Amino acid sequence: MEAALLTALAEGAVGDGGRRLVERLARAVGLDAGASVQEIAGAVKDPGWREAVQEWGEAVADLLAGDAEGARGVARAMERLVPGSRTASWYGGDHADFRGGVFLREVIGVQVVIQQGGVAVPEAMAGLPPRLGGFTGREAEMAALLSALDPARVQEAESPAVLVTAAVSGLGGVGKTALAIETAHLAVQRDWFPGGVLFVDLHGYDQEPVTADRALHALLRALGTRPEHIPATTQEREALYRSTLDRRARAHGAVLVLADNASSPEQVWPLLPGIARHRVLVTSRDRLTQLGARLVPLGQLSRQEAYGLLDRALRIAAPGDSRVVEDPDAAEQLAVLCGHLPLALQIAAALLAEDREMPVTELVAELAESRDLLGELDDGVRSVRAAFELSYRRLPPEQARLLRLLALAPGPEVSAEVVSALVGAEAPPVRDLRALARAHLVERGSGREWWRLHDLVRVFGAGVIARDAALRDEGEAARERVLEFYCRWAAAAEAWLWWQQGRAGPERFGDRMEALTWLDGEQVGLVMAVGWAREERFADAAVRLARCLGMYLLWRWRFEEFLTVVEAVAARRGGDQVGEADAWHSEAIESLHRIRILTEVVEDRFGETSAWHFLAGLWESEQTE
Repeated sequence: MEAALLTALAEGAVGDGGRRLVERLARAVGLDAGASVQEIAGAVKDPGWREAVQEWGEAVADLLAGDAEGARGVARAMERLVPGSRTASWYGGDHADFRGGVFLREVIGVQVVIQQGGVAVPEAMAGLPPRLGGFTGREAEMAALLSALDPARVQEAESPAVLVTAAVSGLGGVGKTALAIETAHLAVQRDWFPGGVLFVDLHGYDQEPVTADRALHALLRALGTRPEHIPATTQEREALYRSTLDRRARAHGAVLVLADNASSPEQVWPLLPGIARHRVLVTSRDRLTQLGARLVPLGQLSRQEAYGLLDRALRIAAPGDSRVVEDPDAAEQLAVLCGHLPLALQIAAALLAEDREMPVTELVAELAESRDLLGELDDGVRSVRAAFELSYRRLPPEQARLLRLLALAPGPEVSAEVVSALVGAEAPPVRDLRALARAHLVERGSGREWWRLHDLVRVFGAGVIARDAALRDEGEAARERVLEFYCRWAAAAEAWLWWQQGRAGPERFGDRMEALTWLDGEQVGLVMAVGWAREERFADAAVRLARCLGMYLLWRWRFEEFLTVVEAVAARRGGDQVGEADAWHSEAIESLHRIRILTEVVEDRFGETSAWHFLAGLWESEQTE
């Protein structure tokens, strides 16, 4: 037996390390390094070399323990040289005879039995987290996921191995995990995944995301793989993971893997099974289109869903709590302040649950009057600001700057031209805008080149600027650029409204209709930008902009917006406010008389009547003042 082991090592069963150990043993027993195996085997029988041989055996044991493949090579070589050397002789099936064996270390009466088909460690195939309390709505999205997961409706040839649910708004707290867990529970109840469910949180937006290597280690452990049998490299772990899933599919059935909170395809690719019978459900704040997965968009809750979430969350805490039902108007206002974002709504419900005597209207007033709305949406455990911060701090500097500046844009959505003005560039930063859209931090607006922010993201971005003096200066410079852009283009558009046939056409627009189309598209932003006149730094530019809008707003019969512009300019800091207001009234009356005459000439009775109506409104406002 000693000769067989020495021969296996000398032949290179464990490489050069084994050969060096043979030479080391030869020298330890007083022989030359080049002594034959037979000479060494004979020498080690001398009791005088017992300690030297024991020390050598420890070295061999350490070598084989660190090289599983080498150990198997030694066993194969010994079996070839001395058939039967790899196994003990059995007596009656109840004990073994190890006489003649090679013992590299002390042996205590332990018998190791390998049972074919058994598992090495306990499995954890029911790792699905519990349902989240207060989940409501999402019927359409859940139906889409269940339809894709249903094994009776999905053919392997056309089925992707991955299903991804992501938020259209991309916000942390939009309910991606809740939807995935709820859907997974329903799928398990329908016995679609008899092989079990694996769950792993990839912490993709934390400072140290879980690597694919670590995720595979956790999944292999859950599948019943002993720690010492888990390979060292990611590639080897992938192969073992897929092989283990394949065996489990044949023995038990399909497995669902829920990978929560992924931030990159690199985290997910190694977790994909090798066969389409299994499914992987991934949640992410990014679209992860590189996976070739089915995308199930998830946006903010509808009005009714938000109402249902608030009511259900309160009734879970106290079944008799009917504050939402008793004051639906206040509940709707609360949902609006929370941006219909599930996380914000859950936090608001927790604040109400803490104080059973607080009316919903009181919480609405607190949030509406707060100078730090996101600070209020914090229940000590969950925080809307913290959820947004995770996404924001992963952005490259230029994208982070763009997000901040978008939060300052006037109006609920912004055109590509206004974005260019905000960032101070000749052309819009399309690449950065698309990157933010993939990260779900901005959304497409009403048109292809229009963009918008979720209300709470806007609050977050403005808050980041407000807390940093350098960023405040940057933001004010961006707003000045927007005002200058608006003044130039609004003046050119207004020139077309006063243009008469036969004269040379003004610049920037091809005709009056093109000018009106631009004004219509930017109207909300233009009016809100005039409101900046209340701030001294922007007052002059805002007044210039306002003077370019009067004719347009009356042309389009936007009397309320016209009065809003007049009031904003009249209320600006400094200047002759009374004289400013009188001048606006005079200009408005002159414009309305001009419009009335034009409508009379073209026999536009409705337009003529509207002009008289607006003139009456202006006269009445003068009398009131």
